[in-house]
Amino acid sequence: MLNTFLSIKNMGFEDSFTVNMTDKIVVCAHEPCKDHWLPFTNFDLLVPPFDVGSTFFYKKPSNGRGFLDIVDTLKESLSRTLTLYPPMAGEIAWNGAVLENQIHCNNQGVDFIEAVADVELKELNLYNPDECIEGKLMPKKLLRGVLAIQVTKLKCEGIVIGVMVDHRMVDGYSANMFISSWADMTRSKASSMIPSFGRSYLTPRSPIVYSPLIDNVFAPFQPESNHDNDLCKEDDQYILVNRIYYVKGEQLKMLQSLASKNGCRTSKLVAFTSFLWKEVALSMEDSGKNNETCNVVVTVDGRRRLSEGEGKEKERLMASYFGNVLSMPYGSKKPKELKEMTLSNVAIEVLEFLKTATTKEHFLDIIDWVEKQKPQPLISKAFAGKDMSFSISAGQRFETMDKIDFGWGKLAFGSCHAPAERKDCFVMTMGSPINNEDWVVYAHMPKKHMEYIETHDGHVIKPLNADYLNI
Repeated sequence: MLNTFLSIKNMGFEDSFTVNMTDKIVVCAHEPCKDHWLPFTNFDLLVPPFDVGSTFFYKKPSNGRGFLDIVDTLKESLSRTLTLYPPMAGEIAWNGAVLENQIHCNNQGVDFIEAVADVELKELNLYNPDECIEGKLMPKKLLRGVLAIQVTKLKCEGIVIGVMVDHRMVDGYSANMFISSWADMTRSKASSMIPSFGRSYLTPRSPIVYSPLIDNVFAPFQPESNHDNDLCKEDDQYILVNRIYYVKGEQLKMLQSLASKNGCRTSKLVAFTSFLWKEVALSMEDSGKNNETCNVVVTVDGRRRLSEGEGKEKERLMASYFGNVLSMPYGSKKPKELKEMTLSNVAIEVLEFLKTATTKEHFLDIIDWVEKQKPQPLISKAFAGKDMSFSISAGQRFETMDKIDFGWGKLAFGSCHAPAERKDCFVMTMGSPINNEDWVVYAHMPKKHMEYIETHDGHVIKPLNADYLNI
């Protein structure tokens, strides 16, 4: 047993607690595949090299199983899951044969940490992940490989599973696929989905051809012009913080109604995006930043679109494809412009820029455009400058709240997690474990803007708490 102290106490914080690491091992694939290299696709090359996390919270196991027994089962099932997902047991390394970074499927394994925390599930301030998750219930920045996992026993015998992965390996869809497979393998010894790693259907066309509109979505990455949030340097109020909220179903319907126009009902995601874009702009205006620009990005999954008209086999392959397949269209407005617009007019702007990413041709254009730009690094154009930019991703269709069942009880709460060193602003909307009509919203945003929204829109967006989650 290592008895390594993982975190310091949160001085002055109500649910101050410590976490002790009790063991750390490397879990490898049970049946490793032949050592091989897997190239990044052109969609992977649009993702900056940072880590993303997920956390899963469970009450005391309903089947009476002890923590050590559960951990042993998780290790064994993880080993079998890695057999299905060889890249997750590998590393990103330089392939001298082709002179580029690739995924080396070498079964070097995954860091697996066991820990114990002196806090009960109901005592965790989930509204503030910077205090209760960062550096405590989540593995720290990856030091090896592309995946790390921490399983923590709480004082109430509840269990928290923290998963950290290199974003160049996965988008939200793929991360959910891996976690769901691991849960399936733990509970029933078989995965409900077999992942696909084929690259042939994501290769450039010949000859390369793309619409110039792609230049309005992505851009070459210039470190000196990276927005790296100059805001943070001028005032502690603009440091990036992690916050988790919930939005009741009736509030989402209210936003949807306000964002709809002339009998044309917009989606809840478009309505919420419009609401948040306008409120961030109002916060900027409140701070005297009228002449700056506010950008909102909406991530769009291309799996279904790329398989359009290609038959059932292509649909199946794309539905099980493991990797990144995202576009990032965005809108750009001055705070004053957004302030003077009704929510329905803001929604029209959102729908207008989203139209660029709704076709198969758009995603084929991305593949070709990236091929033309190689080998220079690329980035979403919204994040290429110094403007206030944030992205919104929809996680409602992921299985986080419904099916991440490892066999000892229903998930009490699950969320994404942004490591402290991540400098881009983003928001993830997710389903609620309490009510199918509600949302849980994760925000990695400037403190100033979140405090403004909490103050002015507290009836819409509320800090997540144990009472809401019934824990």
